[in-house]
Amino acid sequence: MKNNIFFIAFIVLMSFGSKLLAQNASTKQSSTTKTVLLINTHLTYPGWSEGKLNASFYNVAKEFFISKNYKVLETKVEDGYNADEEVEKHLQADIVILQTPVNWENAPWIYKKYVDEVFNSALKSKKFLSGDGRSEAEGSKQYGMGGKMQGKKFMISATWNAPEESFNNPKNPLWQGKTADDALFNIAANYLFTGFEVVPGHYCYDVYHNKNIKGDLENYPAYLQKVFNIK
Repeated sequence: MKNNIFFIAFIVLMSFGSKLLAQNASTKQSSTTKTVLLINTHLTYPGWSEGKLNASFYNVAKEFFISKNYKVLETKVEDGYNADEEVEKHLQADIVILQTPVNWENAPWIYKKYVDEVFNSALKSKKFLSGDGRSEAEGSKQYGMGGKMQGKKFMISATWNAPEESFNNPKNPLWQGKTADDALFNIAANYLFTGFEVVPGHYCYDVYHNKNIKGDLENYPAYLQKVFNIK
């Protein structure tokens, strides 16, 4: 009888221990799981710009991060959003990637609206920043350093009508030697302002004439792995 009691007690303890180990492993995995926020800001123009190419890059990124065990948060601006919820997504995310077409040398207007609403919400709640970095002690020397989002990374993935050769070319009359990152700096600036690290963007150029779009899509995961140093 005594042996049976000891045996039952042993089984109970083993079961409890196994559950505790599993719980600890789950907690550890949860604490180390990284999160990416993917934002698609394509604006549909029926019969002209349906958004298939941007959706393709967006989906390639989604599949890549899932394969690397990232938690993937998603926002498709054209489908609507809640500004306060977008703030929380940014707070959760280790990486934010904006997928956008370049319309008239900028992101579609719905993205500017998105930024105004989301970042204004975060400004009011002081969740992204506590000020603009200026202080009585140093005046305006630290302007742009009031953000709270250090340790997070932001990247632009854009589709361009412009050919790649038009960038980094001092003789080009439009860009005058600027890089594609330079040309879209206004998009990245608000992320820099709040403390994000902005990494070099991924660009698909000359989309109406590009015969290697398939290759650009195929090479995108390798770019993501390299730029974010993902093993």
